[in-house]
Amino acid sequence: MELILKETIDTLGQEGDIVNVKAGYGRNYLIPQKKASLVTKAAMIALEQGKTAIEARRERDRQESKSLSKKISNIAVTIEKRVGEGDKLYGSVTNADIAEKLAELGADVNKNKILLEDPIKALGTTTVSVKVGYQMTTEIKVQVIPEGGEAEVKAEAAEPEIAESEAE
Repeated sequence: MELILKETIDTLGQEGDIVNVKAGYGRNYLIPQKKASLVTKAAMIALEQGKTAIEARRERDRQESKSLSKKISNIAVTIEKRVGEGDKLYGSVTNADIAEKLAELGADVNKNKILLEDPIKALGTTTVSVKVGYQMTTEIKVQVIPEGGEAEVKAEAAEPEIAESEAE
């Protein structure tokens, strides 16, 4: 089934592209969601007339993607998490946590655009891919550190006990 895309879909193509898809996918998803339309003479004429506007939108999206890529590739995200014995995290760091930190740093990125295969469950630095545009990704560094207040208090509390046992 041949369709004209009305919006960019990462797995198919960009707005204005003519694509071949399985009939069920087109009939049951793309057309009802108004993401595509059937290839007809009227649709082809409308596509030709709107080609300059479509190209302008594509170029604007490319520029926005490049600027977002530049902006977030220079950001180092540091996330504090509670840790237990052996530096084991309570819980994990998810793409929602990373998106929240990026928003605090001034870069609004949808959590679904952060390509994290598995949640981060260990302290340290991890490289994470972020989808910034159509077939365009960038990588950011995510550093997971223990929460500052609790880790320092536990360390200070442990030292006096050692000193008292040595005095006896």
